Amino acid sequence: MISNLYIIRFIDIVIQRVIWGFSNLPTVNDWLNGIILILVYAVIALPVGFWLNFLQLDIQYSGKIVIKIMTTSFIAPAILEELVFRVVLLPQSSEYVSFKALLVYSIISLLLFIIYHPLNGITFFPAGRKTFFNPVFLFLAALLGLICTIAYLRSGSIWISVVIHWLTVVTWLLCFGGMKKLKITQQNIQ
Repeated sequence: MISNLYIIRFIDIVIQRVIWGFSNLPTVNDWLNGIILILVYAVIALPVGFWLNFLQLDIQYSGKIVIKIMTTSFIAPAILEELVFRVVLLPQSSEYVSFKALLVYSIISLLLFIIYHPLNGITFFPAGRKTFFNPVFLFLAALLGLICTIAYLRSGSIWISVVIHWLTVVTWLLCFGGMKKLKITQQNIQ
């Protein structure tokens, strides 16, 4: 049986990670690294996505849709997923874990991030089930998770990984057929 002391210690660690992740503001250098990481993502994801017919040019022009997607995507998935899969699961630099331990934490976090998407399709978002089980989607999600993990570990701030995640999701939904893949229509977005 887990003692109350371990539970209290775990809760304390999570609270400290959350406070640190949100309050640690990125430097200019962190933002530049973030730009490089998102460009790396784009250089890999766009050719793969188009080559395997997962991405199709499909630009949304409705101001209502654009604003709704941009605002809702900032909270979920960007902030919520980065909070869980980066901030809570990955140690901060002040925790002084070894590189090997950090690698293990990162791999576990990334695997949980990938598994989360099909589980989301089974439970909370059944309209996206087919997409969330698609191997190309899972590859792109894994790549995004890796990029966000690197951004978070380098900066120690949730904000770089949130922006990368948010830009990627918004661009996919509004420009590359994501709305159709997830069966998001004008009627169910209002």
